[in-house]
Amino acid sequence: MAERQGQAAQDAVLTRIGQVVMLHHGGDREEARRRFLDLWTELGADGDPLHRCTLAHYLADTQDDPEDELAWDLRALTAAEELTGDRLDRHEGAPAARALYPSLHLNLAADYVRLGRADAARVHLHRARGAADALADDSYGDGVRAAIRRMELRLGEGRG
Repeated sequence: MAERQGQAAQDAVLTRIGQVVMLHHGGDREEARRRFLDLWTELGADGDPLHRCTLAHYLADTQDDPEDELAWDLRALTAAEELTGDRLDRHEGAPAARALYPSLHLNLAADYVRLGRADAARVHLHRARGAADALADDSYGDGVRAAIRRMELRLGEGRG
């Protein structure tokens, strides 16, 4: 019973994040940013790493300043890296976390491109490419792989 309650609480956080994502996609960037920040405060530094990763990943997209976007994308990657080794294998969200890595690195590559830091962008592009094997053969995976190819072209690393 307690395990089901814990899982329901976990699912509730992801549901709340999803609701704010819909608000953001609906065009209310400022309100989405405010709600994401409130949720970030609620989760705290010791909150579930998968939740912090997911939240920071989406919070980055609500930023106006490229440096702020980079900072949130770095927080997302840091939280994802907390789910490593045995801890990742035991975490219920392990497959989701592994599938986020290509996107996390791709976002960082894009951040660095916007900041004029092509070498850092290439490092994260290579990491995105290396992590892409964790992507499923579905629309999400196809979209991330296509975005990696676009970033390769943008950075002059097209593979023919």
